[in-house]
Amino acid sequence: MTESSPTSAGTAGSAAVSAPDSGPGARRGPVVLALMLAMGLAALDGTIVSTAVPQIVGDLGGLSVFSWLFSGYLLAVTVTLPVYGKLSDTFGRKPVLIAGTVLFLVGSLLCAAAWNMASLIAFRVVQGLGGGALQGTVQTIAADLYPLKERPRIQAKLSSVWATASIAGPALGGLLAGYADWRWIFLINLPVGLLALWLVGRHLVEPARTAPRERVRIDWAGALAIFATGAVLITALVQGGVAWPWLSAPSLGLLAGAAALAALTVVIERRAAEPIIPGWVWRRRTIAAVNLSLGALGLLMVAPTVFLPTYAQSVLGLGPIAAGFVLSSWTLSWPISAALSNRVYTRIGFRLTAVLGISLALVLLLAFPFLPFPGEPWQPALLMLLLGAALGLFQLPLIVGVQSTVPYGERGTTTASVLFCRQVGQSIGAALFGAVANGVLAARLGAGTDLDTLAPALAATDGIRRAVDAAVDYVYVGAAGAAALALLALLTLAPRRFPVLEEEAGDGRSGQEAGAR
Repeated sequence: MTESSPTSAGTAGSAAVSAPDSGPGARRGPVVLALMLAMGLAALDGTIVSTAVPQIVGDLGGLSVFSWLFSGYLLAVTVTLPVYGKLSDTFGRKPVLIAGTVLFLVGSLLCAAAWNMASLIAFRVVQGLGGGALQGTVQTIAADLYPLKERPRIQAKLSSVWATASIAGPALGGLLAGYADWRWIFLINLPVGLLALWLVGRHLVEPARTAPRERVRIDWAGALAIFATGAVLITALVQGGVAWPWLSAPSLGLLAGAAALAALTVVIERRAAEPIIPGWVWRRRTIAAVNLSLGALGLLMVAPTVFLPTYAQSVLGLGPIAAGFVLSSWTLSWPISAALSNRVYTRIGFRLTAVLGISLALVLLLAFPFLPFPGEPWQPALLMLLLGAALGLFQLPLIVGVQSTVPYGERGTTTASVLFCRQVGQSIGAALFGAVANGVLAARLGAGTDLDTLAPALAATDGIRRAVDAAVDYVYVGAAGAAALALLALLTLAPRRFPVLEEEAGDGRSGQEAGAR
């Protein structure tokens, strides 16, 4: 079963464009380097900042609100992704990437000059406003530069950036905070970002427009509504169960406000001539299935990234560095599996490859609760190594596949919608699994236990270690449930063969054979 291929006309008012030259003569090398540097800025941001939190709090204070250093950045990235996606389809990738990089660097400079925690959090939001452009536009340009058969190469390179950042970020952040000053963790972004800007400005050639454009109408009302909806929802998810109970007036009020704003956003977007999130993103089965599947991926990724380091330190008794290596094992196998996935999906198709990957991930997540207590470090490390390979086989075929079903003028919006859903999934997962873990700990340790006092003594007693072990087991079971949801979305919504555009197939075939995979 295949869908009808999207037309290249796109939405009203969009001009026809041709994709950038990706042939042998194109100077892709400097552009790819620029993309890797830009992605490196976003990838390093979280890991390098987290290591320096003790020094930042010691200098600026604000222990009770420091988590907003990460939540504020995540909020800004998430809600701006669809906006940047639409802008890149409207004005081109190059100006959006340049503007986003400049904004990220301005935010970095401001962060280095912060005088208290409130100012640092505000400047982190500025960084995030630029980070949304980095994440979405880099992925879109990568798809523009390479034909379908070659896209795993660039995607594997971008995945390797994240893998390197997960290992190098904590070490670099610790070195700068311990031997220099925590402000250098933001200033180090400047030379990297400036080099990326120079490479993009000099070597990235935008596609020529083949038809005159009408006056561009930007859906600013829709952009504001999306930003407000995301801000209220993510605030509710991040602060619920932390700053106030889930069933308290603040949580219920924020969730109700998010629902009302979401309804308002739908009304605005339906009336807009050039909506930020057009309806076709959800009407086309392929895109809707990938959005839901990668939203579930964001949900399940919270289990290892947030809870495995705590498990490694409190249950296995490892130090912070050793615990980090247990987690980083999946970042080694993920890019390798992604790079090799084209050998699978060119034979069995995008959908079946992703089904295979998420099915393996489901089994591995369900295996975690069966690890012995306390066990050996190599056991969770091996599971994570295999999980990374499974998720590389799952994520990349979906991203490459869905990008190949839309023309150039819709690729930015499509890519942004996929990344937006994954980011929202991560936000929901952090709130949901945090509540699950806290509930299990409270049940095992007694309803009157003050969980805030446990952090310094997580490995102090056998009872606490077993409670943490049980809590993480439940979280992994929940992550397996998210994997099952992704599998269900693929099996029920995704077409058996993705409707790849003929110019994307790039292998000389024609007709129906070239139009589906």
